[in-house]
Amino acid sequence: MPHHNPWSWTRRSFLKTSVVGLLLLGSRLLQPSAARADELPEGELTFFNVRTDERLRVRYRDDEGNYDLTVLDEVNHILRCHHTDEVAAIDVRVLEHVNLVQKAVGGAGEIHVISGYRSPEYNAQLVKRSRRAARHSLHVEGQALDFYIPGVDVRELRRAALRLQYGGIGFYPRKHFIHLDCGPFRTW
Repeated sequence: MPHHNPWSWTRRSFLKTSVVGLLLLGSRLLQPSAARADELPEGELTFFNVRTDERLRVRYRDDEGNYDLTVLDEVNHILRCHHTDEVAAIDVRVLEHVNLVQKAVGGAGEIHVISGYRSPEYNAQLVKRSRRAARHSLHVEGQALDFYIPGVDVRELRRAALRLQYGGIGFYPRKHFIHLDCGPFRTW
């Protein structure tokens, strides 16, 4: 008889939990009222993966707050580990975080992705090379994104993210990108 892992997640249960988490954190994201789909910006993003030279324009959430699982698969693919080509589920809270920041700075432009999901193997290599990669990086969990938007100063992206008071906000002005994640609020 196969062993059933009580912690195993289906993609659907992961999404439901992520949406519930987003709603619970909504008071932090969208003060002072509770988060509702009609209070979030339109669920559209355009990605350009600078490592794989791929583009993707998607509408990942409809106006009622329903996530399109097929579209999220496309997002997972473009945000895959560029080192191993491993694909993992990207937490929708990261997408919403990036979306809110992008809309706060004018809402236009492609999200140029430096790093989305990282395989444990690739993250371990980065830690070994001491490239400021965290041993327990949220990238490995599909809960972080490093990016920039051409034509938008990374300081402006950082200021917009700080106003939200949500998740992790890493600032890398020399490398010209910011890090956003859906962990506890903190900055570096």
